[in-house]
Amino acid sequence: MELDPLVERFQQKDLSAFEKLHHMYSENICGVINTIVRNNDLAEEICQDVFVKVWNNAESYNSSKGRFFTWILNIARNAAIDEVRSKSYKNNKKNLSADYFVGMLEDDSAANSNIDSIGLTKLIKELKDKCIQLIDMLYFKGFTQKEASEKLEIPLGTVKTRNRSCISQLRKNMQL
Repeated sequence: MELDPLVERFQQKDLSAFEKLHHMYSENICGVINTIVRNNDLAEEICQDVFVKVWNNAESYNSSKGRFFTWILNIARNAAIDEVRSKSYKNNKKNLSADYFVGMLEDDSAANSNIDSIGLTKLIKELKDKCIQLIDMLYFKGFTQKEASEKLEIPLGTVKTRNRSCISQLRKNMQL
């Protein structure tokens, strides 16, 4: 089935269209959330919340601004980062060792092989190590630019410039 008519039906609150879209995307969305929160049960809970939010805000999706999957992915990523930044999450993680927070980009687990179905590994492997580290911190681990600046011990302006440069390089890699 074509995606555009399915999305249109979804925006008109067609439950069967929602179920098909959920079936198409839930595994990847939960996987991305799990790379941020590092907890399967919490990731599934956030994933359900994301799909409820997507359903309730279906009319706000605009195909001229990007793909449907990207729209859902951004909502999911933001929800996961909000959770990681919450006090309750931080209190639950206080006693975990640093080993728990292994970088997503270095993890070859089965969960990450599902994520790579959209080709992230190839895009990322062509980046410089500095870019990989910064993108991992900002987009997958939920650091703010200021926090990344402090952690990497580089000026905030450098983080901002490097982030723009790295994202620009990712865009170029996507067009290859």
